Amino acid sequence: MSTTTTDARDRQTPVDGVLYQEDIVKSPILRGFMAFGRIIIGWLFFWAFIDKLFGLGYSTPTERAWINGGTPAQGFMSNASGPFGGFFNSISGPWADWLFMAGLLGLGVAFLLGAGLKLAAWLGTLLVGLMYLATFPFGSEGATNPITTSHWFEAALMLITAYGLAGDTAGLGKWWGKIVGNGILR
Repeated sequence: MSTTTTDARDRQTPVDGVLYQEDIVKSPILRGFMAFGRIIIGWLFFWAFIDKLFGLGYSTPTERAWINGGTPAQGFMSNASGPFGGFFNSISGPWADWLFMAGLLGLGVAFLLGAGLKLAAWLGTLLVGLMYLATFPFGSEGATNPITTSHWFEAALMLITAYGLAGDTAGLGKWWGKIVGNGILR
């Protein structure tokens, strides 16, 4: 005769039907590291938005700030080269700046708050994937690897933290999960 437990640490889906980070990531230390990774990737996107919006002089000079008439996506896309350069040059336009800036802000907010991570992770992976293709095969100037760039790590971190439910630790993930369930909006 076998014995089964209903201990909260052993179940896959909690009673309320929502999966929480503690249900899939048993180590509190790992949960903390995942939350740290989520916040770091969120800050990366949020900072890029702020710097491109105001031109704080880090990657965007003041004169090229979006509020000063700069074109954050068009500038990048119109300078794309390599096998996909023509594609990015042809689709460059003002709509791309709005979409790019909204994407940076949305990704930053989602990852910083820990809500909507799965959708944000897939959209963020699409964004960094397109940025990778715009510079393929040699990445940015001074790249040390012609194939694997930081875009790969960013995509991996977004997907790992989203599917590891890292928003539940030091974020709004548990509250958000109760509202939206376990689907793509989680």
